[in-house]
Amino acid sequence: MSSIRHLFAAAAVTLALGVAAPQAQDLPDLAGRTIVAVTENAYVPLNFADPATGQGVGFEYDLFNEIAKRLNAKVDWQLASWDVMIQAVRDGQFEVGMDGITINDERKAQIDFSDSYLTSQQLMLVRADETRFTDAATFAPNADFLVGAQAGTTNFYVAVYNVLDGDEANPRIKLFDTFGASVSALQSGDVDTVLMDQTSANGYIGANPGAFKVVGTPLGAEDFGFILTPGSDLVAPINAALTAIKADGTMDQLQQKWFYEYNAAQ
Repeated sequence: MSSIRHLFAAAAVTLALGVAAPQAQDLPDLAGRTIVAVTENAYVPLNFADPATGQGVGFEYDLFNEIAKRLNAKVDWQLASWDVMIQAVRDGQFEVGMDGITINDERKAQIDFSDSYLTSQQLMLVRADETRFTDAATFAPNADFLVGAQAGTTNFYVAVYNVLDGDEANPRIKLFDTFGASVSALQSGDVDTVLMDQTSANGYIGANPGAFKVVGTPLGAEDFGFILTPGSDLVAPINAALTAIKADGTMDQLQQKWFYEYNAAQ
């Protein structure tokens, strides 16, 4: 766990560097506007349903609620599956979307992004007793080893191009409707690894003691951003609030809550 903590500590420092915090009065005032935001509730610890209450909780919930508070806005939380989320935000059904969505050029051509609110790395999550392979290089040659993924996600493309042979139709990639379903398949032995960012891997390991571990080295870094309808007038206000949140220590506090304290409590 020490290496994971070091990674998050480094990420927190990176997020906080180089930006002076705007004063509260310098932030845009949205005059009580209601922002329609969407997530999936299937990405521990970013967004998920609290088992005790059924309410949506997680790092992204807390972060965006804090953004709205600073902008004098309210949030109308909605749910949608990952496979329709980007299109729904693009069409204006929702104003803002979040689900650990990686900022990349292909998506930038479809939607607007906020600044990055989290930098994470892709890792190979495996069952805790896995000994047949130790990294991507020893996984790839054995045709019997399977990867679980959601189509169109960063995890899927990293599996295709960084672990396997670049064939997006490779039958070694088993597709699932939700991220949680792919992890369940890993736990039951239906697949042999699921690729995920450091944030999520840390969450699943913490929530399921003795069930999972990470093997190999990071397969690359990715920046997460909120997605917005093209031309949205919310991009600049959200970025201004993010700048303040990163600079005044609030981002560090949220990371501590969800990436350390939450896992320790499981």
